[in-house]
Amino acid sequence: MPQPADLIITNAHIFTANPAQPAAQAIALQGERIVFVGSSADARAYGWQGPATRVIDAGGRTVMPGIIDTHFHMLYGALNLDGMQLEPAASYADLSRIVRAYAAGHPDDTWLPGTGLRYNLGPGGAPLDRHHLDALVAERPIYINAFDGHTSWANTLGLKLAGILNGADAGPNSLIVMDEHGFASGELREPGAFKPVSDLVPKPDEARKRALLGQALRLTASLGVTSVDNMDDSDHGLYAALEDLGQLTCRVYMPYSVTPATPFEALAQQALPRKREYASSLLRAGSVKFFLDGVIEGYTGLLVEPYADDPATCGAANYTVEHYNRLLAEADRLGLQVFTHACGDMAVRRVLDACQAAAQANGVRDSRHRVEHIELVHPQDVPRFKQLGVIASMQPLHSPMQVDAADVWPVRVGPARWAYSFAWQTLREAGASLSFGSDWPVVTQDPLRGLHNAVNRQPWAPGLPAQGQNLTAALLSYTRDAAYAEFSEHSKGQLKVGYLADVLLLSEDIFAIDPAHIADVRPLLTVVGGAVVYEA
Repeated sequence: MPQPADLIITNAHIFTANPAQPAAQAIALQGERIVFVGSSADARAYGWQGPATRVIDAGGRTVMPGIIDTHFHMLYGALNLDGMQLEPAASYADLSRIVRAYAAGHPDDTWLPGTGLRYNLGPGGAPLDRHHLDALVAERPIYINAFDGHTSWANTLGLKLAGILNGADAGPNSLIVMDEHGFASGELREPGAFKPVSDLVPKPDEARKRALLGQALRLTASLGVTSVDNMDDSDHGLYAALEDLGQLTCRVYMPYSVTPATPFEALAQQALPRKREYASSLLRAGSVKFFLDGVIEGYTGLLVEPYADDPATCGAANYTVEHYNRLLAEADRLGLQVFTHACGDMAVRRVLDACQAAAQANGVRDSRHRVEHIELVHPQDVPRFKQLGVIASMQPLHSPMQVDAADVWPVRVGPARWAYSFAWQTLREAGASLSFGSDWPVVTQDPLRGLHNAVNRQPWAPGLPAQGQNLTAALLSYTRDAAYAEFSEHSKGQLKVGYLADVLLLSEDIFAIDPAHIADVRPLLTVVGGAVVYEA
């Protein structure tokens, strides 16, 4: 007889993500591993239940592998839990209420920071400027960040304190937008422009930072996320300390951040040693992250053809072709996985070109380099993902569900390029390995809302290809295929004997409900390595 399990879930509709056993009714967990997947009758017959075993009757609800979010910003999102939460603002009136209420509730704060703002939330849907913010609060500096983290706005006092009211050189692919009078308008595109302001905003001390990180981890667990590919190049030691204390309730895979100023030698001297130092089942390194372009909303995403609503620009890149290719080839030579932010179709092409050049220089290997976002892809580049073994890492909540005034993205690229915008199904049908994530805090980290968008998306106009996903394919992109995207497919992403016991119990049988209600489904139980980290 086997040793009794610690936890058994029976009478479930189990989505295993295991092609050899797609469905089951019961699962048993022992320690940090899965020890049984099968029928409820066999779970009883094989003697997995002992006196101390906890048994949960799922009542026909769905049990599935824990969600693996392949694009996440844990510490950045945690720090943004402080300050004004501007995601709910759909108009200037909404923004006004949030800012004024926050200012009144925080009378001693020297700065009024906020995050999550949509574009064009000035009066009447106009671009926001410093005068609009001055009208809300002028006597204290305001600094607010767009939902995508690539554009910020400051009021006049904030610009003065940063010394950029009269403009300044912001560096490559960054812009301090100027008004007709020669003053900064308040809109700051990309880090080179907004860093002088953001650097002045008071930062939390280590105790507050750790408290916010704990809050973020609890939120993550409550939403069924058990692993994240964490795009923050934050202090690895902070996560290692949480692991030592038994407080790291989510598996974290962290890249080393590469910028245009990063020395070539840092890849071998800093990034590679991290791969050896952080190699536990909870905290891993072994990848590097590049930003090749910006975002299409801010005209900083790099396009093949000019922007539809500004034909004077195709956007820009943060690296020359030669510089980026050289760094990627070195990372590839060292055996490091490469993640590259690329929103525009020309940026995507440059990543694929660099991966092809690296394979020619170093030899073909199972590198699994990744393009992050791929908001727009040129049709000529669609088949190259499969040909080069490059992974498409995409975020379902980034795509607008319809074309309206609430989102400027479709206007930026124009209808002629809508067919290859957020082209999930086009890439999948071309054989690309597709993983899904959130990009939290750019959007909510709630994977059920992401799943909802993936399944329910409709074409923006008649005649466009359908990019919506069937439920099984979308779930695989959050589980088995997401594990593959981070070289973990042999230990997680499936409910399979011997795999890590990362398990999610949902409030419904997700396969039986109307797809229009997927976003209403909630996690009831989240298990990481056999430990219950959330229970409704």
